[in-house]
Amino acid sequence: MNYNKLFEKIYQSLGNTENLGQVASYIPELKNVNPHKFGVHLTTLNDKHYSFGDSDEKFSIQSIAKVLALVLAYQLEDEKLWERVGVEPSGTPFNSLVQLEYDKGIPRNPLINAGALVISDILVGHFEDPKKHFIEFVRKVSGISGIDYSSRIADSEKSTGYTNAALANLMKSFGNIRNDIDTVLDFYFSLCSIEMTCRELSRTFLFLADYGVCPYSKERMISTSKSKRINAIMQLCGFYDEAGEFSFKVGLPGKSGVGGGIIAIHPNKYSIAVWSPRLNAKGNSILGMKFLELFTTATKASIF
Repeated sequence: MNYNKLFEKIYQSLGNTENLGQVASYIPELKNVNPHKFGVHLTTLNDKHYSFGDSDEKFSIQSIAKVLALVLAYQLEDEKLWERVGVEPSGTPFNSLVQLEYDKGIPRNPLINAGALVISDILVGHFEDPKKHFIEFVRKVSGISGIDYSSRIADSEKSTGYTNAALANLMKSFGNIRNDIDTVLDFYFSLCSIEMTCRELSRTFLFLADYGVCPYSKERMISTSKSKRINAIMQLCGFYDEAGEFSFKVGLPGKSGVGGGIIAIHPNKYSIAVWSPRLNAKGNSILGMKFLELFTTATKASIF
């Protein structure tokens, strides 16, 4: 299939869709992003590439990085991981304090903010220099040595990260944050600040389409069983309290970020990254979700 032509056709059809929504202005640096940007890149397991639009422009992947942190923590902790974080959809906003208090400091899943803070705490506890170790892991998974944090974005998030600090403190009171809170928050803000292009993001996540093996290096990053479970968590929890909507309309495991990016996986076939900065009220890219819905409809291919 000529995905390039299909991408253009779908994008043109989106011109009739009113692009409501706003960029993530609560993070000062993201407020400056051009809201009209749009890019998409698909990478197949046999290393074929298809792209459209602003697919080679870097953007902040934000919460998409939580999946990579989860992969690393799952490697280290095995099934003990699930004693500290659940695998259920949250049904509440991604930064809910109410649910966390009700659940006595155990986040519903690793992809909401509270869950990612627990994952961050685990990685801080395992490594002397967690930021260095994590970015080296991301570079290894992607095969791209130039991927890095953005100190500018991390500092911007830190300046307004009061709710995340509240989540960490609440979990600390329940004993589910075990390291210094400021250290955990610093790591969390850094991992969310990573910048990639659609092409880089698609390549980075290709190992989850190949059941844990990087198809270009042939190196196993995570076991087949754990890879399937990571994909299941993305399917159930990757879009906060809109995960059901994405699963219903798109039918692929995926993860969104408030930078406007979305990664989606078709196991045994491809990974696809879409970027469009305008978000809906639940923090997901409006055009990105619509594009992927039309894409899986046109290709008649999803995991279902």
